[in-house]
Amino acid sequence: MNRETLTLNVPADLGGKRLDQVVSILCPQHSRARLQTWIRAGRISVDGRNLRQRDILQGGEIITVNVEHDTSEASWSRDALPLDILHADESLLIINKPAGLVVHPGAGNPDHTLLNALLYHYPELENVPRAGIFQRLDKDTSGLMVIARTPEAHTALVEQMRQRAITREYQAVVAGRLTAGGTVDAPVGRHPVNRKQMAVIAGGRAAVTHYRVIKRYPVHSHILCRLETGRTHQIRVHMAHIRHPVIGDPVYGGRPRFPRQVSEELREILATFPRQALHASRLELAHPDSGATMSWESPLPEDIRSLLTALDAEENRDG
Repeated sequence: MNRETLTLNVPADLGGKRLDQVVSILCPQHSRARLQTWIRAGRISVDGRNLRQRDILQGGEIITVNVEHDTSEASWSRDALPLDILHADESLLIINKPAGLVVHPGAGNPDHTLLNALLYHYPELENVPRAGIFQRLDKDTSGLMVIARTPEAHTALVEQMRQRAITREYQAVVAGRLTAGGTVDAPVGRHPVNRKQMAVIAGGRAAVTHYRVIKRYPVHSHILCRLETGRTHQIRVHMAHIRHPVIGDPVYGGRPRFPRQVSEELREILATFPRQALHASRLELAHPDSGATMSWESPLPEDIRSLLTALDAEENRDG
């Protein structure tokens, strides 16, 4: 850990506000939740005294903040992996992640991840929590991700995510013919038996997925999903929960079952599809500096387009 002490003078116009409100205004590079934790831990003092986060300040006080920077990012390796950058400015990176790339180092994946590549191409990200990564895509989910390039941008984007103000849309190919769009509002938590999986369970965290049909096939559907929340494996779990699992999902898809009318050609394509057919296709957010609404789109990758082409051919054959 690197330690740093900040000394802050409380201006008169902040008098009448709570301690946690004041420090969040004076330390915008840190999230309010993080600052509240530091207040409770006694790492933030006012005129040499430890106060509660709800205590009211009068203005004119001296606040001392004992900051501990997590330097674990500095110990991670730098990998010269190529990155598909769609947008870059002083505060943001928008990347198009390929399927097969792990986002964050972990057990079994200590390096060659997106984080390692980010630190190679943008070394300054070692000063941002988790190298600017505050959302994740599964290893075999492709598509758009936003990376914060400064602590201030990271805090702002985390808050947007908390307020459900970031629009995230995904395209997926699922089993079964959906007759209409809908919403899956079902809590998601760790599977009670298989701890490596998630599941819809009572007592799980609130999870909401909206979906609509882009195209119906005889026994499959091409859909658009919009996340209202961002739980681990949320779309995959929710679609399996309503008995329309994502094609190619090795965890939640179950054993592939093919209706009799499916041709041998399509059966082979479905049985060997190498990953879940899920792609983060659109992202919209407020820029953390200007507040301007910005959006990006990513076309479907070749493997999913080929799958849809095969479904189109099957539909025409049946027709």
